[in-house]
Amino acid sequence: MTIDEANQLAVKRILDSQPILVGIAPAAEMIPGMRRNLILHAGPPITWDRMSGPLRGAVIGGLIFEGLATDESGAVRLVEQKHVQFAPCHHHGAVGPMAGVTTASMPVYVIENRAFGTRAYSNLNEGYGKVLRYGAYGEEVLARLRWLRDVYAPIMGKALERSGGLDMKSLIAQQIQMGDEGHNRNKAGTALFARLLAPHLARTGTRTDDLAAVLTYLAENDLAVLNPVMAACKASMDAAHGIAGSTVVTCMARNGTEFGIRVSGLPDAWFTAPAEIPVGLFFPGFTQDDANPDIGDSTITETAGIGAFAMAAAPAIVKFVGGTPSMAVESTLEMYEITVAENPAFGIPQLDFRGTPTGIDIRKVVRTGITPRVNTGIAHRKAGVGQIGAGLVRPPMACFERAVEAFAATLA
Repeated sequence: MTIDEANQLAVKRILDSQPILVGIAPAAEMIPGMRRNLILHAGPPITWDRMSGPLRGAVIGGLIFEGLATDESGAVRLVEQKHVQFAPCHHHGAVGPMAGVTTASMPVYVIENRAFGTRAYSNLNEGYGKVLRYGAYGEEVLARLRWLRDVYAPIMGKALERSGGLDMKSLIAQQIQMGDEGHNRNKAGTALFARLLAPHLARTGTRTDDLAAVLTYLAENDLAVLNPVMAACKASMDAAHGIAGSTVVTCMARNGTEFGIRVSGLPDAWFTAPAEIPVGLFFPGFTQDDANPDIGDSTITETAGIGAFAMAAAPAIVKFVGGTPSMAVESTLEMYEITVAENPAFGIPQLDFRGTPTGIDIRKVVRTGITPRVNTGIAHRKAGVGQIGAGLVRPPMACFERAVEAFAATLA
């Protein structure tokens, strides 16, 4: 099989994927290899001594949430004494936005790719403000996590069971046509998520106050659907991973220190380089100098052909990440130059329903000098501060150059 044939097979699997949101359950019950002293994190592998402030803060919060530590000093001591192990979410079929920290008792969304049998998982979105995924770990953060675990997850789990599963591919297609791009803008997607599940939520027998709290969460948190969208993208991209001879990128992820990519035909390798610092718009009181290098698994959306690759469908996103509406269109048009296919399921109205650019080819990236576009939230450099803005970033070219060199070595 030639490289082009292998790439066509890879993108066919992406395009033919059928990701279905089937439930919510504790990570320890669903994620392969999950255990109490294991903390999953976003991005490529990293050790404690190299972690950035936001990731360290999220680890501390995760250990306190699990009851393994009672305070910051106790959490740090556990880590330094090697009682805690770390692994990328991606090594366990999972994804997590920003720091991505996932611990054993946290509930996770469960996605089944019914076309190819792959499964993927994502933790739950906490909302805005000071949250664990941006490295905050105060009592209000922990209380929110406990509510998601003890109240929201069981109720939503019952609703999903009653629904028979939610077709995430259809939801993503609709949200793109309604002005979302599926990464930083999910207003329409979350509204669809709530609308589709509301009848089932109403029939779960939940007491009124708890049901009202769940519906309020969905009404006030426009990012609620982001996490299952990410898991849907992960399940789709994993179906394309491990195809011999393919140069299609199946993962892009950042840990706050390094940006890393994985390639279908080089399934066991990460290709990394120092992460860039996003440039964008900042909340009052913060500036570019406060920004941490890029962090999070949410670039699985761009890897799957949405996010910044679908910005032409979401011109209003520039009010959040910076730029102009015309730049949003230019972003999508540029991404066609480095991809193998177009996804007809995700038609962009502003481009006469042309499908989103899908299947990043490392050869095209290096040959054209064009790196993928990413839109992202921006975390403060220091643990505990949280999100300070949103903006745009690109992966370092070195990731793709190293991948091409490694791929060429397999042909020698």
